[in-house]
Amino acid sequence: MAEFKTNPEIVQPENLVYKRTDLLTPKALSYCPGCGHGTAHRIIMEVLEEMDIQDKTIGIAPVGCSVLAYEFMNIDMQQAAHGRAPALATAVKRLMPDKFIFTYQGDGDLAAIGTAETIHACNRGENIVIIFVNNGIYGMTGGQMAPTTLPGMKSSTSPYGRDVHTMGNPLRITELVAQLPGTIYVTRQAVHTPSAVRKAKKAVRKAFENQKLNKGLSFIEIVSNCNSGWKMTPLKSNEWMVENMFPYYPLGDIKVNEE
Repeated sequence: MAEFKTNPEIVQPENLVYKRTDLLTPKALSYCPGCGHGTAHRIIMEVLEEMDIQDKTIGIAPVGCSVLAYEFMNIDMQQAAHGRAPALATAVKRLMPDKFIFTYQGDGDLAAIGTAETIHACNRGENIVIIFVNNGIYGMTGGQMAPTTLPGMKSSTSPYGRDVHTMGNPLRITELVAQLPGTIYVTRQAVHTPSAVRKAKKAVRKAFENQKLNKGLSFIEIVSNCNSGWKMTPLKSNEWMVENMFPYYPLGDIKVNEE
């Protein structure tokens, strides 16, 4: 695990309300300003710190905007080939069952080239956590249409909007994996407001608690914006997300198995 420390010479005020978790490295994030990835990173690392499992956790980052997650998360990380994070997470968890394993994937990775790995890991009920950031587009490689791109939504490869007659319907993969017997907890959250962040963090905590109890696979979708890919300001992209993404990808728990 990388050794990043806070500066001991910095004096914290007595009325400190929030302190950056040491599990986020001091390296500046490479994500576009206004992107939800940074907030998602923060709440995951806060949960690991609060559970005191940072030294027992291994994160798996594949290809996409999250490819450099290992530079920002001060825990052990492993790089996976495009879409193969659930397969690699399966191997790591089976080899080291005492570790907490999670994948951090985008929609172009998890729901496109990695569809098979995602579905089969969920169907087997691997005791891992999958965190899926859905911004409805390929954010890293130029804003191409993704499996999650909405009907009529424009992208660099659907400049006139997604035509469902020729391009198919968006893939609601979260609802799909919720039907599989191996998933114990499936939820869809967001990180665009303080209230949403609190709910998303609670979901992340529940997912890792499930893994601690060997319950099976927990799947968390985080609907996010992509202001650069959507060609909008951060504020406008959040408004567009609420108005367009949330009706198609409604927030909330989809499957909660308390057994």
